[in-house]
This record gives sequence, structure tokens and C-alpha cells, in this order.
Amino acid sequence: MRSRRSCRTSPFSCSIRTRTEPRASVGADEERARLGSKPTAAPKTRAVVLLPVVRGEEEDRREPEGRLAEAVGLADAIALDVVEARVVAVRTPRPATLFSTGLLDEITAAVKALDAELVVVDHALTPVQQRNLERAWGAKVLDRTALILEIFGERAQTAEGTLQVELAHLTYQRSRLVRSWTHLERQRGGFGFLGGPGETQIEADRRQIAERIGRVEKALELVRRTRALHRKQRQRNNQPVVALVGYTNAGKSTLFNRLAGAHVESRDLLFATLDPTLRKLDLPHGRTALLSDTVGFISHLPTGLIAAFRATLEEVTLADLVIHVRDISHEETDAQAADVVATLSAIGVEPGQQQVLEVWNKADKLSDETRAERQAAAAAQGAVLISAETGEGVDALLAAIEARLATGAEVREVTVASSDGALIAWLYRNTEVLSRRDEGESVHLTIRIPEAQVADTRHRLGDPLPKPEPQSGPYQP
Repeated sequence: MRSRRSCRTSPFSCSIRTRTEPRASVGADEERARLGSKPTAAPKTRAVVLLPVVRGEEEDRREPEGRLAEAVGLADAIALDVVEARVVAVRTPRPATLFSTGLLDEITAAVKALDAELVVVDHALTPVQQRNLERAWGAKVLDRTALILEIFGERAQTAEGTLQVELAHLTYQRSRLVRSWTHLERQRGGFGFLGGPGETQIEADRRQIAERIGRVEKALELVRRTRALHRKQRQRNNQPVVALVGYTNAGKSTLFNRLAGAHVESRDLLFATLDPTLRKLDLPHGRTALLSDTVGFISHLPTGLIAAFRATLEEVTLADLVIHVRDISHEETDAQAADVVATLSAIGVEPGQQQVLEVWNKADKLSDETRAERQAAAAAQGAVLISAETGEGVDALLAAIEARLATGAEVREVTVASSDGALIAWLYRNTEVLSRRDEGESVHLTIRIPEAQVADTRHRLGDPLPKPEPQSGPYQP
């Protein structure tokens, strides 16, 4: 039976989840098979989640309860059976174990009493600390980075995603060889480049990991070159790219499916989307763009993951428009937004230098009073309030995307012979036709010409177009 209650950082005994059910017996499935009934699924790994709040560290913008709930959500994302989750106040971090002797003893007793096989410590652990904690608790220990890597490793589907996850795993493992067992301290012989006399096992393992990292990096460099070629082709075809970014579980994939008519998996789960996806986006006045769904961000995202996913994140840095999707119904939406902005800054996306449009999602989860307040705030801040689940506000979002992509475009009125169907079709494909009026043998069009298409459009029409007047914002007929 589970129980939940509010947490504070002072007592170790504070927890938000406790499970006391006994584990299934080892021979239960065999007995069911003998009796002719279907075997049950394999039992989940029993896990304890700990959130150390260390005195003197940089203050987090979020409350410990919210951070602990997020850590439990990460554990749930790889189907762990979280039997207990606790906030642990650490006054003086110990280099050997992070926790003081008294706290370590209390946690050890709790882990053994709950028969936990895994302990998740939502904090960075050194290799020595991880090794010592595993010995003390008699259970596998994962820190925050290792937990996120486990999720990514389970979710990667495409060849590119698998390579990026493997690179992050190898980089992490290379720094963790010190925590391996005693066989890594033995010496062995070898021949030439396969390992000279006296090479230790740990050195051989480091060498093998370094060689594999080199091969993966070469494969990812090929991915980057392929993406660069695709981007050049899109630029030649005048196809702008709109990239969705945001905190994990903010609703990016649901919005992606709503806008592009796609069927990307979208679940109420952290890191449900890992592999990048591109789909065509139809805008209100006929122009098309490419919509990119990317991996969700999270607070304290490991730098190794950012480096490993460089090939994917380049789509964000080079996008014509970045849409920052926020879960506006979340109680810590401002803190999540700040984490996303910090991650964007780390990869080179600055709101002052690149177009960023904030989209406040999950309006359907707000009360009427809160919705009105958020709507007013969104209008004041240039954001768009929507619900990707119900479709509320999506038309306004599409208009906002079109207006942002039209920055630097020219709006013109042109007259074309109605018999010149090829030119009319070209204008529909390469410009935005804002209005049309047919009069006898003439067609009067009001078009918005993307900056990259101005010269070609003038050439197609046969005469230089008049010098444009400055225009700001969307076209108003």
C-alpha cells in the first residue's frame, strides 16, 4: 500500500512514497505454469530514490518536493518499482560517501528493510562515492546522470539516436572505471598495439573505450555532414525550419502531432521522445515549413549528453524559428522555463540573436480564472496560450509562426494574366498568396515574398517590383 505526504529537507525520515508489499516468491510463475495458468510479468526492480539537498551548493529554483517528484518520474520512466522516495539534508558532504556516517547508517537500514535492489541518488556522485555506497548498501547505485543515460538507452530507436546515446554512455563509463572490481587492477601481457607487457586491465579497458568513442564520433560526424547537406537543400527550396524545444513532458510531441498531422508517440512520461523527427507544416496562406520535434530538456542536464546530441541540437541552433513549449499548468513552470533557456544558451541559442516564440501549453488544465490571467500575461509577453490536446489556440499559433517567418519579407500586389497558369502556380508555391481577386482575363494577387525569393520573383514577373515600404507584423487585408 502506498502513502504520500509533504516533505521538508530537515528530517531524513520524510518521504513521499512508501511501498511495503512483499515480493513475489521465486517459484510463483513455475507453480502457475504447472497449474495451467498464465505466468505473470517479471517483477520490477525495487528502487529507493534519494534527493540530497547539500548545504552550500547553488540554490535550486524549485522546491525539494518538486525535485523529488521529478526524480521519481525519471525512475518511473524506466519502469522501476519505487518503494520509497526521500529528501535527505546533507550539511557537510563527505568525499568518500557524500552522506555522513549517521545518515549512511540510516539509509543502509532502510534499504535493507525494504529489500531494495537499486538506489537512485538524484545528485552527481564521484566514482569513489558510487563504489563506497554500493558496498555499504549492498545494492546498485545510480546517480542522476546514470539514470538519464539509462532512460535514453532504453528509448533510442533510430541509428542516429543510438549512436548519440552510446557516445554519452562511453564518455560516462570512461570516467567510472575506477569503481570497477579488482580484476581491473591485474596486469596482463600483449603484443604490439594489442597491449604491451605490463599493461593493466584498467588501461586496456580505457583504451578499448577510447577506440570505440573514436569510431562513434566518426559515425556521428557523417550524420552531421548528411544533416548539413539536407539543410542546404532546404535552403535552396526556400523551406524554413521551425524547431520545438521545451522541458521534458511539456507536450511538444502532442503539439507536433497537432500541427503536422503526424503520429509521433506522445505520452505523459518524461523523455517520451528521444529521436528527432521532421514533418511538413502547412501555414495559413499556403507557405510550408519543416517542423522539428527534439528531445526534451531537463534541469541539471549532463554536459556529456549535450555534447553527444550535438548533431541533433544543431537543428535547433540553425532553425529559422524556435518554439519554446511550456507546460503552463505546472506549478514550477517558471523554473522549468529558466532551465530550458539556460540549456539553449549552452548550445548557442540566444533569444536576442535568434527568433524564439514562447507557447504556453496545457491551457485545458487551467481553471477559468487562471486561464484568463494567463491569457492576459501571454498577450503582454508576446506568447501564445494553447492546448495541444484540444486544439485551443492552434490557429493563433499558426498565424504567429507565419508572421515570425515573414520577418524581412515583402508584401506586393501583382497582376497576372489568368491564362498564365504556370506563373500563378509558381507564385503559390514560392510566395504566400494573401488575397486573390479575379477580373476577366486578369488575376490580382497580394503576395508576401520571402527575402530569399525576391530576386527570383522579380525575374519571373519580368519587371523590377517597386521598392517596398517597411512592414512589421502580419499582413492585414
